Amino acid sequence: MNNAVTGFSKLSKEEKIQWIANAYFSNPSEAVATLKQYWNTDVKLQQLHDEFIENTITNFYLPMGIAPNFMINGKYYSVPMVIEESSVVAAAAKSAKFWSTRGGFKATVLNTEKIGQVHFIFKGATAKLQSFFDKVKNDLIASTDSITKNMQKRGGGILAMELRDKTTEMEHYYQLHVTFDTKDSMGANFINSCLEQLAKTLKETALHYEAFSETEKDISVVMSILSNYVPNCIVRAEVSCSVEELAEKKIENPQLFAEKFVQAVRIAEIEPYRAVTHNKGIMNGIDAVVLATGNDFRAVEAGIHAHAARDGQYRSLSHAKIENGIFTFWMEIPLALGTVGGLTSLHPLVKLALEVLGKPSAQELMQIVAVTGLAQNFAALRSLTTTGIQEGHMKMHLNNILNQYQATADERKAIAKHFENHTVSHASVVELIENLRK
Repeated sequence: MNNAVTGFSKLSKEEKIQWIANAYFSNPSEAVATLKQYWNTDVKLQQLHDEFIENTITNFYLPMGIAPNFMINGKYYSVPMVIEESSVVAAAAKSAKFWSTRGGFKATVLNTEKIGQVHFIFKGATAKLQSFFDKVKNDLIASTDSITKNMQKRGGGILAMELRDKTTEMEHYYQLHVTFDTKDSMGANFINSCLEQLAKTLKETALHYEAFSETEKDISVVMSILSNYVPNCIVRAEVSCSVEELAEKKIENPQLFAEKFVQAVRIAEIEPYRAVTHNKGIMNGIDAVVLATGNDFRAVEAGIHAHAARDGQYRSLSHAKIENGIFTFWMEIPLALGTVGGLTSLHPLVKLALEVLGKPSAQELMQIVAVTGLAQNFAALRSLTTTGIQEGHMKMHLNNILNQYQATADERKAIAKHFENHTVSHASVVELIENLRK
């Protein structure tokens, strides 16, 4: 079957759905019904969702949960999390409760600078370009005044700009490397608008710079774009307590637990195969809160993983130590987040999530997100170094298996009782369901 289509974007929503159903499904009416059952009955709300992206046909739902009891800098938070993976919310909540009785989490924003770059080609002497830049730098920045005016009122805007010579890596390649503070906004549109104006002014000013030859006047801008690598937009999250205070039901020997925990983190610091999975667990917590608060989790992921590999090897984001009988677990990560603009003011559930968090500033949200990632990592490492990861995970996964096999209420009751004293595995659950149905 040839499933190519012309003018798809010009079709109505109904026509798009009908084309998809006819082109890819043996039962088109069933496909249409499935897509439409996820439409919102509130027409205005559905239209809002339809306009978030292009070519929309339906809504794709993810569960939204709450992890309560997060004490951060002496204040309690209930953290909204949007994620499809079982045990993540439960693990975060368990870590939050554990540390709430041991002093809670401490979080500090170390810096909030963001970066944007104008990438351009200049076929002339570097010294001449530098001299030109030094003379017109203030004019370049002034050309963005109409864009930065409101941001400056809030204490943000362009913080610095420098010319970077990259010709040793690529012939004739230079950058305007610009540092921004976007306050409570994530600031992507703001930064990109500023960069495009800087690029335009750079080209226009070069045309009238008398010291340039005709060739040098022809500056070729390749692109103007923000960077999602934000090594100077850093937040630190940590927990600490005496080793003895780590004791609980599953930690009978806190000294041994602390030592194994530190060893587990150290392995992730030196072994990339472990570090990737270790950091993925951290991102379970981070992404879930980033999604719930309408921020860009792809940008966050890219920036954080670049940070994890900043010395040339991919390493653990978190660190742990025991000093003078004190156990400390911490991480410092780059996080560029916003609490105004974009989905934060449009998506009803994002607004609700931010309300639950007490309408945080961008810096406060950075702290909450980082802490949730650290809590997730603590929960995973506690399981790995004590009972193993699968015991808790498979119990949470049990519901998914039962749903897959459409277990009845009586079957669920019998199965739950059986696995009170048995290890859950996919095969063992299926076998028990089959035996119950014989």
